[in-house]
Amino acid sequence: MKLSRFAAALSATLLTAALALTGAGAAHSAEQTAALHYVALGDSYSSGLGAGSYDSASGACKRSTRSHPALWAAAHAPASFSFTACSGARTGDVLSGQLAPLNGSTGLVSISIGGNDAGFADVMTTCVLSSESTCLQRVQQARQYVATTLPGRLDQVYSAISSKAPAARVVVLGYPRLYKLNGSCIAGLSENERSALNAASDDLNAATAKRAADHGFTFGDVTSTFTGHEICSSDPWLHSVTIPVEHSYHPTAAGQSGGYLPVLRSLA
Repeated sequence: MKLSRFAAALSATLLTAALALTGAGAAHSAEQTAALHYVALGDSYSSGLGAGSYDSASGACKRSTRSHPALWAAAHAPASFSFTACSGARTGDVLSGQLAPLNGSTGLVSISIGGNDAGFADVMTTCVLSSESTCLQRVQQARQYVATTLPGRLDQVYSAISSKAPAARVVVLGYPRLYKLNGSCIAGLSENERSALNAASDDLNAATAKRAADHGFTFGDVTSTFTGHEICSSDPWLHSVTIPVEHSYHPTAAGQSGGYLPVLRSLA
């Protein structure tokens, strides 16, 4: 009986200590976030094109208050938030125009980049306006670019980030598959075209994840969070062909908050 009481008392003491440590950790985490300097780089999937509610000062870059970087910053209140992602950006644009906020005090960087280098807009235009064979040929060209040329371009961007912000945690976010195969769409692209475009997204993610890992960065895969919310699903978080046309094939506000934000939140 005495041993049982001793064990109970010991357990209670350990539990109290554990809870105290957990509370201290949470407070420390909050303090770290409050002192964190966050920079969001990248293309339209980071700027939030397609989500609406654009900052007028961002002009053609279309930076949205509903984008995952802006939502993360609003929820966590970092010490500073620099948002330089821009619609249409390629790797060269990141290098020439987005890195200025990075410095030794930068604690978090997020980025999505590479889709425009691979010719995303031209691929989609070709597939919408041309024959299936022409579409598949153009997709294959993009996949070849991803396999042979894009890794070197990503290396340049990632090396520059590391050089300018050596202490930062860098989260590299990927791209969703565009289509739910055998879904609800009864017109538009063929299943062969949709399948090829999904495969191209997988290639892009694989190449990006590999380069990110080799630079010590963390890759955020959003394919699982978008599963069930692709074009041709019952609840799409991606625009199909729409007006304004620039929103086509980009995440909606729900895609930013439900597809991208949880991944960034889990890795930041």
